[in-house]
Amino acid sequence: MKIVPIKDASGWPDVSALSPDQLKEAYALARASFTAEDLQKFTELDEQPLPLDQLLRELEVSQQEHDRNSPHDDGK
Repeated sequence: MKIVPIKDASGWPDVSALSPDQLKEAYALARASFTAEDLQKFTELDEQPLPLDQLLRELEVSQQEHDRNSPHDDGK
């Protein structure tokens, strides 16, 4: 398997198929391609952050959907 920069990649390999040396190379490529501009995106505040009450409502709806779609363990 050949490790290539993301701009040249045509798909994602199965991570478990990578050898330790290939993983080292992949991590090195990722670190080398991460720029100060990339980091800046994570240090800026959102202009219109989601209000806390709206976030909580969305989390509650998401939890309810998860509970409805998950098999329940009756302990049997």
